[in-house]
Amino acid sequence: MIAIYPGSFDPITLGHLDVIQRGCKLFERVVVAVLRNPNKMPMFTVQERLDQIRISTQHLPNIELDSFDGLTVNYAQIRQAVVIIRGLRVLSDFEKELQMAHTNKTLSDKIETVFLATSTEYGFLSSSVVKEIARFGGSVDHLVPKHVAKDIYNKCYAKTHPESAPTSTNPALKMNCPNVELEA
Repeated sequence: MIAIYPGSFDPITLGHLDVIQRGCKLFERVVVAVLRNPNKMPMFTVQERLDQIRISTQHLPNIELDSFDGLTVNYAQIRQAVVIIRGLRVLSDFEKELQMAHTNKTLSDKIETVFLATSTEYGFLSSSVVKEIARFGGSVDHLVPKHVAKDIYNKCYAKTHPESAPTSTNPALKMNCPNVELEA
């Protein structure tokens, strides 16, 4: 059984990884699909996000990475997936995701949505939270994989302080992440 786990993953967080790992235990194959949305201004390019996910999930044998645009249901049909995985953190996620699941069901009754509640320790975590913390110079090492934290510091800090190596241990850092849209 093939499942799709779609999202922006800008950047991938430990919460995303939690859902991916648990999805891999439930399904024969999980396709982590990065949405290409031309209306958003992401911190990382689609290729950078795919690379971050690839490194973060290299220990999972039944994962595949891809990117797509358009409707998730159409993409799932193309990939012959029968399940869309969605992570839930809080009640407001459920309301939005349930509405989307019902909408998707009107588009294809052959595709089911499976909701996975994030583990308790990641219930607050979103890509937006990570970007906001980074924007104001906070450490994100405990929120994303280490290589992703380094990418974030390089992206934000190196632009304004190219003479210094990025570090998460200097609380006085003020990150400069221009044109970064904050979204979940």
